[in-house]
Amino acid sequence: MGRGFGLVVRFELRDDVAVTGFDDLVARTTPEIERLESGTLAYVVHSVPAEPLVRVFYELYADRAAFDFHEEQPHTRRFLAEREQFLSGLEVTFLQAESGKGPLPG
Repeated sequence: MGRGFGLVVRFELRDDVAVTGFDDLVARTTPEIERLESGTLAYVVHSVPAEPLVRVFYELYADRAAFDFHEEQPHTRRFLAEREQFLSGLEVTFLQAESGKGPLPG
């Protein structure tokens, strides 16, 4: 269908100190994504009420090129490098939109 490029990333954080550091890193990164990445259609960070050491990101890009652009940005590269110190686990699931309502490029 070719309607966007998405992924869900589940981060498992080491402890409460790691949560604070990770959340701070996210807070420093997301404004740059909003400001500089027009092809990033959604970049939503979720907490999980029943799992306080978990963060889940939902990311939707206009296409694979927009995702690649995101991955090349200095703020993203900094995030990818710095996040490792906070993590005990990481799971990435790539998505292909099939149908639905939302900002799905045609």
